[in-house]
Amino acid sequence: MTFAPRTWVVGETVTAAIMNQEIRDQFSSFFGAWTNYTPTWTAATTNPSLGNGTLVGRYMKVGLTCTAQINLVTGSTTTYGSGNYSWALPAAAANSGCTYIGNAHLLSGSTRWAGQFVISPAAATASPFFPANSTTTTVAFMQATAPVTLASGHQLRITATYETAS
Repeated sequence: MTFAPRTWVVGETVTAAIMNQEIRDQFSSFFGAWTNYTPTWTAATTNPSLGNGTLVGRYMKVGLTCTAQINLVTGSTTTYGSGNYSWALPAAAANSGCTYIGNAHLLSGSTRWAGQFVISPAAATASPFFPANSTTTTVAFMQATAPVTLASGHQLRITATYETAS
């Protein structure tokens, strides 16, 4: 990961170690490996339980810009809770006065739902929004029964890029 650049002092002797840290290491971090994390899945009323499903996340942070991916595959023992869903971000969003919009895709059997992943200013969690049903173009929070009733094998894929608080 990148870090704050050093403040140079007049007359300072620049060494190979300083150049490596300030230039090579910073530049290399742009192409480094993504970091894995386990996003917490919550609901407004009753939290879901992953059971034998899988939930993985990963992210790449360069400066204050974070690109994150979250992948959920529900299992036969997954319970879905109730209320609007949210997932934890790898780093809190900046309070920049804007909302960040990422992509969300829900695969339910042979149907793919296209939606948005909405990150509010200063948020530590974010929520996917999908069309409320197959006959409307308005979007609503994802829940256990919206846009479809979730079942084993359904997949949620989220990707978002946003500014972090630190």
